Amino acid sequence: METATWARRILALVVDWFASTLVVIFALGGIDQWAGDQESGFYVLGVFVLESALFTALSGGSFGQVATRLRVVRENGDPRPIPPHLALVRQVLIALVIPPLVYRPDGRGLHDLAAGSAVVTLETYRSLAGKG
Repeated sequence: METATWARRILALVVDWFASTLVVIFALGGIDQWAGDQESGFYVLGVFVLESALFTALSGGSFGQVATRLRVVRENGDPRPIPPHLALVRQVLIALVIPPLVYRPDGRGLHDLAAGSAVVTLETYRSLAGKG
């Protein structure tokens, strides 16, 4: 099973981070409150972890991954979303930054190894699901 490129994964991460930042700005009541709040970065990180874990467990990818046509599948090629507890572990490890930077030749980082997952393109996902 071929995993997605790092460029697509980074683009998905940027989309997720931007969306999480917008949620926090809205929740805090505007850009001025967000910019003036020293803890706003932690709020964004929390929203990112929760949003990504929830979307991954429910739809097979975070908001950014779905928007950039990526999906998270089980390492055995099963196209069903990974269980919620593994999605949360995966996202917490991504938030720690180092696990995604340590990866195997197949492109799976420590976060994917811990969760038993792999990030694939939508085309690969469809072929795994028998829809392509």
